[in-house]
Amino acid sequence: MTTAAIIVAAGRGTRAGGDLPKQWQDLRGETVAARTLAAFAALPCIDRIVLVLHPDDMDRAAAFPGATAVAGGATRDASVRAGLESLVDSGVTRVLIHDVARPLVPARVVTAVLDSLDTHDGAAPALEITDALWRGAAGRVTGTEDRSGLYRAQTPQGFRFDAILAAHRAHPGGAADDVEVARAAGLAVAIVPGDERNLKITRPEDFARAAQFLETPMDIRTGNGFDVHAFEPGDHVILCGIRIPHDRALKGHSDADVGMHTITDAIYGALAEGDIGRHFPPSDPQWKGAASHIFLEHAVGLCAARGFRIANVDLTLICERPKIGPHAAAMQAELARIMALDPNRISVKATTSERLGFTGREEGIAALATVTVIGG
Repeated sequence: MTTAAIIVAAGRGTRAGGDLPKQWQDLRGETVAARTLAAFAALPCIDRIVLVLHPDDMDRAAAFPGATAVAGGATRDASVRAGLESLVDSGVTRVLIHDVARPLVPARVVTAVLDSLDTHDGAAPALEITDALWRGAAGRVTGTEDRSGLYRAQTPQGFRFDAILAAHRAHPGGAADDVEVARAAGLAVAIVPGDERNLKITRPEDFARAAQFLETPMDIRTGNGFDVHAFEPGDHVILCGIRIPHDRALKGHSDADVGMHTITDAIYGALAEGDIGRHFPPSDPQWKGAASHIFLEHAVGLCAARGFRIANVDLTLICERPKIGPHAAAMQAELARIMALDPNRISVKATTSERLGFTGREEGIAALATVTVIGG
């Protein structure tokens, strides 16, 4: 499945005050829009990002090279439809539609929406209403309402792509959100737990609330990984996803990529989630010869689902041969691609053991990795 996120940023946001639309205002050193896009760009489960902009703001797209910019319409639902139409024939099967004014969306909310799409046409996060509800007029309470079964809606609202595209094409317009459009088309929409952090910036005081959430102490964790693989007959090794010609191969149940295994174990370690063997038992024949990017992608996805982002990776490969230096940049780039990280957050380096021990005798390769993850 291929998942796209549509970030709706075409509104003017006049209730928020200020000289600029709220998405372009500062929120502790970054614009609201930049924080929102960064939240989705950090998730491996998101394959494409579409940024729907006001026609007057299209020049701002250059600040977001990882997103496809689309000009929005006069209303929110018109802007959403423009984003959906831009994805026709792109191979996208699931789509998340998110308000740019919700810059603090937690990763666990996004993954909960996507998980629910396995069994529902649509899914959206929401919070149960716990306060009393009044009706009022002329500054006086005129009645009360039963709050049972009432929710405060949030985004991202997720759908199977073909279904929500057809629903928007059939809708006359004027919907409050995409759930309303979906239900008008007869789609079943599941409710998943929302989060108080996922507030929508609407009024000037909301910037202060969002800033307070950003001041929440960060949960910083570090994990270490260590792995060893012996040599066996062969003509190449796989290290960090790169095939390197060599007069021997590495022995292992999977593809024996000692570099990726070590980084994967370091991520699991930071999350207190054991090691690769816990998640992918070597006794299970389905992992025989498996490509190690499967393990690494699982660890990265688990990290995001737990509300953490990977800050940096430091990998050291220990061997006499093959020489790692000529391939280090390619390894760095491949790891960055798989982990959806900037390459400058990944270090790949090598050392020898000065001809001492099993690596010195060229009996195998060892690897050591340290990974830092940040949550909160």
